[in-house]
Amino acid sequence: MTIIDVIGAAIGCGAQDDGCKDGPRALLQAGALARLRTPGTQSGLVHDIELAMAAGHSRAARLAAQHGVAGFSRALADATAHSLHEGHVPVVIGGDHSCAIGTWSGVASALRPHGPLGLIWIDAHLDSHTPQSSDSGAIHGMPLAALLGHGAPALTQVRDAAPKVLPQHVAVIGARSYEPAERALLDQLGVRVIDADEVASNGLRATMADAIRQVTAGTAGFGVTLDLDAFDPAVAPGVGSPEPGGLTGQEMAQALAACARDARFTAFELVEYNPRHDKNGITARLALDLLGSVAGALHAQRHEYATAA
Repeated sequence: MTIIDVIGAAIGCGAQDDGCKDGPRALLQAGALARLRTPGTQSGLVHDIELAMAAGHSRAARLAAQHGVAGFSRALADATAHSLHEGHVPVVIGGDHSCAIGTWSGVASALRPHGPLGLIWIDAHLDSHTPQSSDSGAIHGMPLAALLGHGAPALTQVRDAAPKVLPQHVAVIGARSYEPAERALLDQLGVRVIDADEVASNGLRATMADAIRQVTAGTAGFGVTLDLDAFDPAVAPGVGSPEPGGLTGQEMAQALAACARDARFTAFELVEYNPRHDKNGITARLALDLLGSVAGALHAQRHEYATAA
């Protein structure tokens, strides 16, 4: 029996538009738990973590939120680490993308005795600002940099002071809107960025297969974090930072299934659903379909392993 631990990470103060704080509850009410309960898969809401802090209206106020985000991240890291220690698969439903600091700090900590974490980051943005480079001060634009060990200590030292991922173990997929400073940081570190044009040229299936090969080389396991703004706004209008020219739902469901069928797949995170901007629930339905794809593939992977054993 595959046990999926569903973790609601209700945070919105990392973004300029804090409507994402309502995303986890909205998706759970729309049926997220049922979609994660495929035959042979058990799931339940084991944690519901919330940071009740409004998004700041100035750069200084947003930067000041980092201490609240750090506390939230520690609680979230404890939850994902505990899930893995129990032999379960944590599935985090955010919240703005600053929650990734907590999610992957915990996963990296749990995996560390066995080896490093690999991470596939699917997003329209690079999320690799530091407080010094960010014009907005929005923390949801900083989580990947923080996980790589760059940024405010309150964000980089969640659970421990070590970088949570190494540059060679990260693949960013679908980026199409970012500032020169954050791209310069990732290029300097050697992080692979597969932008939207390259995905369109090679196809998402081949792109994901290539990314899986990269993030599983020399790692103990890998995870996927998916920002819903990676999709075209026509497919997913219910996000806080929409960008034209994104991915489609069907190809992403297949790509995520390919990840979850891999025995080294350890955790999944879906973020930035903003119900304030959804239209007729189409973004919520897409999110539920993606969660269902992950759960179904996890069951198939564990069933194949048990049969082979």
